[in-house]
Amino acid sequence: MKVLVINGPNLNMLGVRNPKVYGTATYAELVDYIERKAKDLCIDVRVIQSNSEGDLVTAIQQAYKVYDGIVLNAAAYTHTSVAILDALEAVSIPTVEVHLSDIARREEFRHHSFVSLYAFKTIKGFGFEGYAMALEELIKHNNL
Repeated sequence: MKVLVINGPNLNMLGVRNPKVYGTATYAELVDYIERKAKDLCIDVRVIQSNSEGDLVTAIQQAYKVYDGIVLNAAAYTHTSVAILDALEAVSIPTVEVHLSDIARREEFRHHSFVSLYAFKTIKGFGFEGYAMALEELIKHNNL
């Protein structure tokens, strides 16, 4: 199984940005964690990050007929991007939405997720472990 993990804006600043919410672990540590969990689950994984909405849309489009699943932490674009939602709908790849923090317990503007209108599962508030949970959900969803 091939999975594309897409991380959105400011996730490259993990360990620096708001450690009370996101912790002190770095983005490199997150990527290492995801790659180790994927290997344990026998999943071929590619992890990318961009601060640009257009790059995220392009990555989703390029995943068409290449990947069996997407794990998406669209970060701030979760709450604003119809373009990301449209890209997900266009490629029809099973997608799990992930958030390090519990967006439902944060500011009101973070409660709405365009991504959740497409994703078959949303995992929030479990930190790095949410990514492992997302990979496991994709395995279940694809009956592997």
